[in-house]
Amino acid sequence: MNIAIIGLGYWGPNLVRNFSAIKEVKKIICCDNNQKRLSLIKLKYPSVETVSDFDQLLKHYSFDALIISTPVGSHYKFAKAALNAGKHVWVEKPFTGSSKNAEDLINLSEKKNLKLFVDHTFIYTGAVRKIKEIVDKGELGDVIYFDSVRINLGLFQHDVNVLWDLACHDLSIMNYILPENKITGIAANGIANFYDHENIAYLSIYFENNCFAHIHSNWTSPVKIRRTIVGGKKKMLVFDDMENVEKIRVYDSGVLMRKDEEESIHEALVQYRIGDMYSPKVAQTEALSLASREFIDCINEDRVPLTNGYDGLKIVKILEAADKSIKERGKIMEFNGK
Repeated sequence: MNIAIIGLGYWGPNLVRNFSAIKEVKKIICCDNNQKRLSLIKLKYPSVETVSDFDQLLKHYSFDALIISTPVGSHYKFAKAALNAGKHVWVEKPFTGSSKNAEDLINLSEKKNLKLFVDHTFIYTGAVRKIKEIVDKGELGDVIYFDSVRINLGLFQHDVNVLWDLACHDLSIMNYILPENKITGIAANGIANFYDHENIAYLSIYFENNCFAHIHSNWTSPVKIRRTIVGGKKKMLVFDDMENVEKIRVYDSGVLMRKDEEESIHEALVQYRIGDMYSPKVAQTEALSLASREFIDCINEDRVPLTNGYDGLKIVKILEAADKSIKERGKIMEFNGK
């Protein structure tokens, strides 16, 4: 299998490294309009071929799949051209800049029987897979909230706001561990302090089953925090991606409210349960290597990838609703879909 990778900025070299390690990948062609980036990749990976023009890549090079690691505004253009040329497609997050474009790519890929992979990388981490295992086993009980903080100083994106850049990670995790929870409403607040796109934002998600999610994203924090709390009626879980050892901690803690039917809420007896904590073992394999393997396997096995266009579409729809809510100072937007 021959692979083409377009976009060699921040993330592109990681993609080259991981696909180079897969034995089924016989050739990699790298495309970028920055000649310096092409030269650096060629220096590190002498076997790769390089080209500076995407049209030339499509016309004159033989490859089976295109990996797109460019700004989100160009995802649709490159993906559509590749699908029309009969290539399987991998797209970095966020999938597209609009749900209309996402739907168009999904329909095109299905019409041509081509694979459409969206790189929600965190789904391939040992930590997130362990969280899903714990939730699916019912160890936490009914999940009543998902609370996530993803903040740091930079990197500012010029084409999307902080939710599209950072919160899509948390949304992909939420969607993976709570796939059956139907979203009914989206609300968001944010502010743009430096240019047109919000650099600080808070996203709230309402679910049909009285579950609630809250995501805080910030490009202008003096500290880097990557922490998610999943609260259940039985137990609670904390995922701290900045921890090197105990990334996940499960707490046997909860709230029990007892009251008779005739009592008012003020007379109810609230009890707090604080039990043991344990930290489960988490696989340490690099997530991007597993994602790369999944992409190759889904092509060879002719199946839908674990992180596919429909997952990407749902997250784009949430982000679109969040943008509308921000413009209306946090108004709750109705949301139809799981």
